[in-house]
Amino acid sequence: MWFAKLVARAIILFARLLTGMQARWNGCLPAAVQRIYFANHSSHGDFVLIWGCLPPDLRPLTRPVAGADYWNKSSLRRFIGRDVFNALLIDRSRSEPGSDPVALMEHAVRQGDSLILFPEGTRNTTDERLLPFKSGIYHLARTCAEVEFVPVWIDNLNRVMPKGEFVPVPLLCTVTFGKPLKLGAEEAKDDFLARCRAGLLSLAPKLD
Repeated sequence: MWFAKLVARAIILFARLLTGMQARWNGCLPAAVQRIYFANHSSHGDFVLIWGCLPPDLRPLTRPVAGADYWNKSSLRRFIGRDVFNALLIDRSRSEPGSDPVALMEHAVRQGDSLILFPEGTRNTTDERLLPFKSGIYHLARTCAEVEFVPVWIDNLNRVMPKGEFVPVPLLCTVTFGKPLKLGAEEAKDDFLARCRAGLLSLAPKLD
């Protein structure tokens, strides 16, 4: 749909003007390889930065995983989530049959999509660098063992739009892509989650 593509370009242009977003491919290169990008989560705009940092030819193949409760709240949000970004909307309450998040993500991967997901499960509004990871990323890695899992650290976006503020503060944001990893043949859930978490934290700026 031409209008959805036009809106996507406008959103990315606005994000670039507001954040000066810079992509840093430290552990891999942008390539036409099926991947699961997993990132820290502090803002509803997180996936926009990751998606916008991908080459244009990879964006239509990469779907953000997002909460249906937020993106279905209004017709505008639904249009942006469903039509502009082709987001995979997840019913986090699992109130409907067939709403298992891992099954839905696995189906999307089997259809050839790459995904952007946030293993913390919700926005981090605490002083901790990362919240505990949900187990979904492990179960997805078990069913899609051939797919690369790429850690992505988003820095400064939470300071562009501080919680409770309505006027964005222009500030440079960086999106750092790390080294891909895969689930080991006999790797336990806690070990894999710890390795994913460590891979993500290794991309974060050092604390003063």
